[in-house]
Amino acid sequence: MQFLRLLLIAALAVGPTISMAQGFKVAFGEMQQDSSLPVEVTADNLSVNQNDGSAVFSGNVDISQGEMRMTADKVNVFYNSENRTVARLLATGDVLVAQGKDVAEADMADYSIAESTVKLSGNVMVVQESSTITADEMFLNLAKNTAEMQGRVKTVLRSE
Repeated sequence: MQFLRLLLIAALAVGPTISMAQGFKVAFGEMQQDSSLPVEVTADNLSVNQNDGSAVFSGNVDISQGEMRMTADKVNVFYNSENRTVARLLATGDVLVAQGKDVAEADMADYSIAESTVKLSGNVMVVQESSTITADEMFLNLAKNTAEMQGRVKTVLRSE
């Protein structure tokens, strides 16, 4: 994870800067995410609440589903009450999402498994091959392989 953070910082230091309008659209990841795949979670701690059907993973949380990977300090897991499958993941603290060659960092990520969407918010930064994009929020549609950036969108393009 430290290597990815250094890569993100290095990417910001290179190339011309262009301010972009809100709503700038980008693709994210090389392939569409299959939300029917199992979700694997590894963490230092787990707390389960049987009353509301939730779980909280904390400390070095690492989540993977197919080709998508998410890391964070803390992740709340919410389950469907009918079939006890994972419905939603809410990640906070040093959130990193990677799919294919694309990497996104934010303060928070809200992943809806059923809708195949991820909303990242707070200091969002995305590195995609030769460009870096920052914004206040990013909305990923994993089924369509699209992303929409909003709130003071800025991009850094490198010529290689």
